[in-house]
Amino acid sequence: MQRFLLLMLISVTTAFAQVSSLPVPTSLTDAAERSLVDGNVALNALPNLTPPMPKGKSTVIGGTINHVDPLRDQATVSVFGGNKVKIFFDGRTQVYRDGQPVSLQDLKDGERASLETLLDGTMIFARSIHILTRSIDGQCQGQVLSFDAASGDLRIRDPLWSEPLKLRLPKGLTILRQGQESSSSATLRPGALVEARFQPDSNHQGVVTSISILATPGTPFVFTGRLLFLNAGTLVLLDPRDQKRYEISFDSRSPVENLHEGDEVAVTAVFDGTRCSAKDIKLNAPPTP
Repeated sequence: MQRFLLLMLISVTTAFAQVSSLPVPTSLTDAAERSLVDGNVALNALPNLTPPMPKGKSTVIGGTINHVDPLRDQATVSVFGGNKVKIFFDGRTQVYRDGQPVSLQDLKDGERASLETLLDGTMIFARSIHILTRSIDGQCQGQVLSFDAASGDLRIRDPLWSEPLKLRLPKGLTILRQGQESSSSATLRPGALVEARFQPDSNHQGVVTSISILATPGTPFVFTGRLLFLNAGTLVLLDPRDQKRYEISFDSRSPVENLHEGDEVAVTAVFDGTRCSAKDIKLNAPPTP
């Protein structure tokens, strides 16, 4: 019996020594820290799911927010000039109220805002929204449809809007022209390409504060960029200066067999009021490495 008790005592002592020799965390905090580090490593290994910001030239839109739909990430804006535009936004959109950052949830119907927008495919995406209590500027770039010098009524077709913008040009306002200091209002004939900034008056009518003529029918100008598409009678190039695509027609009998999609070209074209027609197409030498 004593021998049996002695063997039991030796077995218990040996087992206790084996258990005591196992590594034990110094504290629960150390174990938690190791788990946190492992979790951070796993999170850092995940891909960034945030899409990149759309590229291209931005346009400033001034107007009144009519309806905000947070479920669809979109809002309807009444633009100064009489049109309604659907604007899309997401977590990349920065929102400010009188210069102070706020959240997207702070957007309210009926507020006047200035929006910096980009074309994302066929959608208008808001890169930033500035809610202000003072006067708000608007901006447009498009083609003159009509101009009445007596009343100052100006109608411009901008690709962003489904309907023409209706603006008023104050008498005596200087009209700028690329390459010239000023120009007369006679150059605002239908077909001219213009860029204008405007502000709303007390009746929410857009009043032009500055206007610049970019091109008039019959005026030659040069496009440079990379050929995206080349077909019989039509080419499309991407201009790196404004990241815009330009479609230019050319005589299908022109010798273009040495041109290929992806080439860097310089195209001298003439704007006839409806389209750009190429008069000369040159292949630019690739940059020296």
